[in-house]
Amino acid sequence: MRDALSTNGHLYAVPFYAESSFTYYRTDLFKQAGLTMPAQPTYTEIAAFADKLTDKSHQQYGICLRGKPGWGENMAYIDTLVNTFCGRWFDMKWHPTLDGPAWHKAINYYVDLLRRDGPPGASSNGFNENQALFATGHCAMWIDATSGAGFIYDPSTSQVADKTGFAPAPIAVTPHRSHWFWAWALAVPKSSHQVAAAKSFLEWATSRDYIDLVGKTDGWTVVPPGTRASTYANPAYLKAAPFAASVEEAIKTADLNHPTQMAVPYTGIQYVAIPEFQAIGTMVGQTMAAALTGQMSVDAALKQAQSQVAAAMQQGGYYQ
Repeated sequence: MRDALSTNGHLYAVPFYAESSFTYYRTDLFKQAGLTMPAQPTYTEIAAFADKLTDKSHQQYGICLRGKPGWGENMAYIDTLVNTFCGRWFDMKWHPTLDGPAWHKAINYYVDLLRRDGPPGASSNGFNENQALFATGHCAMWIDATSGAGFIYDPSTSQVADKTGFAPAPIAVTPHRSHWFWAWALAVPKSSHQVAAAKSFLEWATSRDYIDLVGKTDGWTVVPPGTRASTYANPAYLKAAPFAASVEEAIKTADLNHPTQMAVPYTGIQYVAIPEFQAIGTMVGQTMAAALTGQMSVDAALKQAQSQVAAAMQQGGYYQ
């Protein structure tokens, strides 16, 4: 996390909390159906589990995934899916590859799975909506940010706190690249007139003392995760948060510099670290949502996305 927020060895921001992604699943539903979640699930297995665990008559859905359009909403998940289906955003000359076979396989999988086993209105569901659906017992599985684990495992906010298990994010073609890496960080702008006070606050808000204070006053499951090694050596936290080891492993094995199996000119797993990506990612997210709702076919959505991204990259001067 420190390295991800540094350039040339200089730290530019400090992480308040950090996350990767993994698979949440209902241990009681798996047991009732005679299913066992593998130590490393594949997307083929996830689809089979979702088919068996969907019971729409009781508002029980086999899978919940982000569908709300946005570079940090549906595209955060879709990017990881494309990565493990052996796809990439750009080739080494910055030409977009969204009309290639990997994107077609990944998006067809995503659309088919959510239409078959997802909740109604999935195109309106982002992290918060899916977290609420899972916490209230409507999702058998949910693949999303590890930062939601504290909420899901807190009995005061979750109806499934005692029947939730965790597994790594699923894989498809490649045996890795399937989980993301992100930090919500604090920094002091150059325009600040209170640099010393701001740095003092940042130091406290990201300190071991702050984490201990939260754990002792609000409960250990809700302490800011993913930032301090001491958190993952704290017996009180490890006892209260059985997901801790899985989160730590997911964060440590995420590789920002090699987000796909194929060579790429960019860094970032569930995003591309270029200034244009917020606009590009949201634009593509809208076409993926349109494919999910049936407003356009997957082929048409990817063709449109390819054209839009190519125009944006040409305008940005990445190639002529």
